[in-house]
Amino acid sequence: MTGNSIAIRNIYVMMAYAFKAIQKAGDEHLEVEQFDKLHDLFAEILVRGVGAQVKRGLHHDYLHRREELATVRGRIDVSRSIAEHSKARGRLICGYDEYDSDTPHNRALKSVIILLVRHGEIRKGRKEALRRLLPYLDAVTTIAPTAIRWDTLTYHRSNASYRMLLGVCELVVRGLLPTEGYGDRKLTAWLSDDAMSQLYERFLLEYFVFHHRELSPSAPQINWDYDCSLSSGTRQLPAMKTDLRLRRGRKILIVDAKYYSKSLQTGQWGKESVSSSNLYQILAYTKNADVKQDGSVSGLLLYARTDAPSQPDLDMTVQGSRIGARTLDLNLPWNQLRTQLDGITQWLDS
Repeated sequence: MTGNSIAIRNIYVMMAYAFKAIQKAGDEHLEVEQFDKLHDLFAEILVRGVGAQVKRGLHHDYLHRREELATVRGRIDVSRSIAEHSKARGRLICGYDEYDSDTPHNRALKSVIILLVRHGEIRKGRKEALRRLLPYLDAVTTIAPTAIRWDTLTYHRSNASYRMLLGVCELVVRGLLPTEGYGDRKLTAWLSDDAMSQLYERFLLEYFVFHHRELSPSAPQINWDYDCSLSSGTRQLPAMKTDLRLRRGRKILIVDAKYYSKSLQTGQWGKESVSSSNLYQILAYTKNADVKQDGSVSGLLLYARTDAPSQPDLDMTVQGSRIGARTLDLNLPWNQLRTQLDGITQWLDS
């Protein structure tokens, strides 16, 4: 599956949920826009989002500086001043904190804006709009997109508005980086399957967190239900990390999100079937989570629907546990897609 099999507007909504940036009425402010490619969508999100951020004021933070100065500022680094003979030159090495806009968050924004301007397949007007943002980031250091450490970017009250913007930037870098080498470098037309898979997983969890808090949505790790007295080497067991767990009373549903170009495997004689490894995985999750062995835990493989004529459609009971496979059509109008999502909760009613 590639990004062009998903409605572009739905990708925007998925990103809004995945990066916890849902606003009242969702994506209404992009309703009249037309986006033929994700580059245009990303560019428009950054144009509007960064433009609004500039009006509010770019995020500033206290950054530690250390430099050789003629006057004392902050704390003197005596050992370094002596070692480098700064005092003989009438200067001292000082360390101090400065309230500055040259933060890792702003560096990431600037680097991705430049990436899209230079290599993005976006309309001329949007490219010019991106260029007009760059002067507001003059004080921000330009870094290579590959140097951004996404896992170190943290969010709090003063920079919460950056969450979705930098989520978009991360998708751009992970899925749309130029190929290595010089010459005519091009961005891929759509997000990579790996980037879309991560987005799909985060979207599912955040959708249910936002709309179905009564089901206590979470993505916990499942412990192996092994007999301690008869087991050894358990540290080598692989982790069982769920994408989504829903709970209603005693009933639990474990959902494993799958985003593949092909959702069914083809076996001997051309027979199509649900992936055996996927089934073994969801069965292991379900049986180990059902510690009371009373069938209160169900497992569902939720595939992003492809254009293939046959789609996963499985609902069965295995060793007392309900196991199934379904698809989610990400190309439907949003109201219909929501109906499909809400329908998943019916698995907790049986």
